[in-house]
Amino acid sequence: MDEIYRNLVRLNEEWAEAGLARQVRDPESKYDGGIIHAETGVPSPNHLNTPAVMASWAGAFCNPDSRRYRDPLLLDAFEAAAGFMVNRQHADGTVSLGSTNYNSPPDTAFVVGGLSQVYRLLGTDGWREAEAAAQKVKLFLERTIPALLTGGAHTPNHRWVITAALAQLYEIFSLPELLDRAREWLAEGLDITEDGEWTERSNGIYNAVSNISLYHTARVMNRPELLDYVRRNLRMMIYLVHPDGDVVTDYSGRQDLGQTFDLSNYFLVCRLMAAHDRDPLMASLSDKAASYLSSYREGVNNHPMVGLLLFPSGLDGMGREPLPDTYRKAFNLGHPVREHLRLLEETGHHGKIQHSSMHYAFGFPVVRIREKDTSITMMAQAPSFFALRHGQARLLGVKLSSSFPPGVVPLEELRVEEDRYTFRTVMEKGYSGPIPAEILAGLPAREGASPWYLLPHQHRPVTHLQKHALGVEAVPVTGGWQLRVFSDEREDVFTQLTLVLGQEGTVEGDGVEEFAANRYFLKKGSVTYAAGPDRLEISGGVFDHRLGELRNDAWPPGCKYLHFNLLTPFDHTIELRLL
Repeated sequence: MDEIYRNLVRLNEEWAEAGLARQVRDPESKYDGGIIHAETGVPSPNHLNTPAVMASWAGAFCNPDSRRYRDPLLLDAFEAAAGFMVNRQHADGTVSLGSTNYNSPPDTAFVVGGLSQVYRLLGTDGWREAEAAAQKVKLFLERTIPALLTGGAHTPNHRWVITAALAQLYEIFSLPELLDRAREWLAEGLDITEDGEWTERSNGIYNAVSNISLYHTARVMNRPELLDYVRRNLRMMIYLVHPDGDVVTDYSGRQDLGQTFDLSNYFLVCRLMAAHDRDPLMASLSDKAASYLSSYREGVNNHPMVGLLLFPSGLDGMGREPLPDTYRKAFNLGHPVREHLRLLEETGHHGKIQHSSMHYAFGFPVVRIREKDTSITMMAQAPSFFALRHGQARLLGVKLSSSFPPGVVPLEELRVEEDRYTFRTVMEKGYSGPIPAEILAGLPAREGASPWYLLPHQHRPVTHLQKHALGVEAVPVTGGWQLRVFSDEREDVFTQLTLVLGQEGTVEGDGVEEFAANRYFLKKGSVTYAAGPDRLEISGGVFDHRLGELRNDAWPPGCKYLHFNLLTPFDHTIELRLL
């Protein structure tokens, strides 16, 4: 029994115990058997709540290495929870996420992806006393089939979650139409770049969701080519980890943007892929992820204990290739972003999609630089274009805001030339002329008011179209980095460069003014940001205007903000020294 497995057995027992403390046991309650959600206080059948606890219980009482092996107390709790799942299942076979997504096929698929494994695990143990509970789980699964054969998705990753659920239902019920539906989803093609980035650019959450889903789809449907997409992303993730183990979330297209996530939800898929490929580097990444399992917060579809019990993936005897801690890597430089955006007009949806997002940032370049305890991220088409961690000192982002058009400026172009990284963007803003008479003549006649929203604005000619260019040049220098920001010759455009700093640090300097809580102008000179033993000296203060914020600007919550106020035209350099 290896150390990682022993630790996981212990952790799973702790998760099982914690679940018992939150279970509702009241026959008069509609929530009987459910697990109280820590945030809402309401039991939920979603994949992060009751089913996830059920997986921990099964992972304990089905495991001969666990102290709770064949524990009747856990089995009783499990059976009550299975009853809750059946009772809270909607008539159409779905469940609701709870926070949103009601009668949701994709959220049902998340649950199915895990409970199908739990059901199979119960069957492998041969404990007769668990048969009644297993049948309740099977009933729940069977009732989901109509919804998953007909239901749709919201997001790119939902397609692969549903596909994995259909495949794993096929393992139990052997209905060919389940695989037919899975093939319909797979026929859309995989939404990943050559360098391994998924559409949602979500290193904290949805990468791992897509990866584990495609692993099971490939396994059941005998589609080994699907594993190549998993490999690509995991190979990319090797370079998207900060020295403290946090994954890079600085440019995510989902809710993990700028939030703190570790590698724990990558543990299972890394281990499975390491065993499948006999890959010593992936084994090292799996070991690294295992060290964060105590903070595991993934759902039943990616449960580490159930996954190891059902899909043995021993790595004993396999060597380990050390994970790199010094590198410079650029991703997606060759991805045809411009060509894809050009083709957008030909798709016919005109950038409108119901219940989801277009994710236009997919495939834009990302640069990662690691020098031992210093970690740097640069990214195009993101709210922030530069982030740096130096030990405990965290520069969480650097962003540009402008009054042309008002708001945060996503820098669309990133060029890499040796040690020089250049961002550029050209913004446009024009005015709309009157709707042509021939278009108005074809509209239905209206009496009284002419509502603005009923006018065919798409036919207005553009007048006085204006353009404005901004750029940034990032260059490493001895002991730190220089960021040069520059504009075209247009005059008097209010611009603000903002450094987003970790809340835990302190800001001190002669040229700094705190004009609101945790918000500072660096009017001149330099300032020191310190966190623990680590410091950043930030120089190049400028105060060309007095505005504390520009229209339509936004800042991530819970940080400190250091502002440099610029007025076009400008060519200004700030320096970051690592102390």
